[in-house]
Amino acid sequence: MCKPPQYLSGCGKLALKFIFRNDDSAQLHTLEAIMAAMVMIGVLIFAVQATTITPLTSSTANAHIESQLYTLGQDMVMALDHSQYDQDSQLKKEIIGWSGDEYVWNATHYISRTNSSDTISGPVKELLQQTLVAKGIGHNMEFTFRLDSENTLTSPYIYNGDPSDNAVIVSRKVVLSNSDLANPSSFENRTSIPDMDNTTDFYNIVDVKLTMWRM
Repeated sequence: MCKPPQYLSGCGKLALKFIFRNDDSAQLHTLEAIMAAMVMIGVLIFAVQATTITPLTSSTANAHIESQLYTLGQDMVMALDHSQYDQDSQLKKEIIGWSGDEYVWNATHYISRTNSSDTISGPVKELLQQTLVAKGIGHNMEFTFRLDSENTLTSPYIYNGDPSDNAVIVSRKVVLSNSDLANPSSFENRTSIPDMDNTTDFYNIVDVKLTMWRM
């Protein structure tokens, strides 16, 4: 008769003894690891959002729009200031024919603030309407000129509201001569643009400023 060892139960039989303990320490370690991972992911997301600038961000989009508006405005004033041989440019004709009033867009025409029957017509109006008004681009146009050797005056020509923070400005200088004006005295009375040199044909320089912004 065989005598089985202590770890055997009966002859040739292995006795296994399982001991179960009720221990929560492993669960706590797992929970801490998950929370630490979530915190790290949150920090990474915050850092990326705070520092990364992509082509879809607001600042980049605004810069792109401003660049497009500036190029458009430059092309417009250059086209208007272009003149054929021995002829005045459309921009100079606009200044010479100016009544001295300020004009606003009324959905169909640029009308004078003081006289609703006084409207702007011609190539300048057509270009502004087809290029800016049709695209919903707000715009103002101003004439700046010298009053004397030290002082200048800026007069609004077209006004459509206060520009936004992302507005762009383009300008073009137009030289006026006495020979350009049929009646220099009448022109000065209308526009307040004075003759800066009575001894020569030079009259004044008008800085045409076009301000544009997205509505």
